[in-house]
Amino acid sequence: MRLGLFGGSFDPIHLGHLLVAQSAREELRLGRLFFIPAAQSPFKPDSAPAPAPQRLRLLRLALAGQTDCEIDDQEINRGGVSYTIDTVRDYAGRFPGAQLFYLIGADHVAELPKWRDADELARRVEFVVISRPGEGAAPLPASFRGRALAGFPLGVSSSHIRERVRAGLPIDLLAGPAVAEAIRNNRLYL
Repeated sequence: MRLGLFGGSFDPIHLGHLLVAQSAREELRLGRLFFIPAAQSPFKPDSAPAPAPQRLRLLRLALAGQTDCEIDDQEINRGGVSYTIDTVRDYAGRFPGAQLFYLIGADHVAELPKWRDADELARRVEFVVISRPGEGAAPLPASFRGRALAGFPLGVSSSHIRERVRAGLPIDLLAGPAVAEAIRNNRLYL
């Protein structure tokens, strides 16, 4: 079984995330892809994401009808700082023998050796590197296995969407109509 693990803040989820998911499912021939929202990113210790229930609701709206994508809220349920190795250990235990692919933004690749229990992480998963448009492929550090995702590069980020919301600019085409409406209705990111 080939499983994709897509971790992140998803604060908020946007079409770039969905295009990455589609590319990963196709290019890696994944049986299932799990979106795993972090409780608190170790890379953003000073930033507080939108409340977890709101981020989970936005994920559910964005993934409605996507039968090969699932939401796994284990990191939110654990609380505190979310460490990838804890989640990977859980998947290895629940799906013994599965091949695990972990999707990672190119901007995090150089830091992989500093991740908690990096050596074990390098043994357990194959990393799939996601580059933003105009960025070159980020080579994986020694001992880490992986590949680049060809994908459908889209120059949109969650921080860009939050900025647009604060500026009163539309986000419907970047986040999808249902997600954009939920953000407006719940007055998120203002």
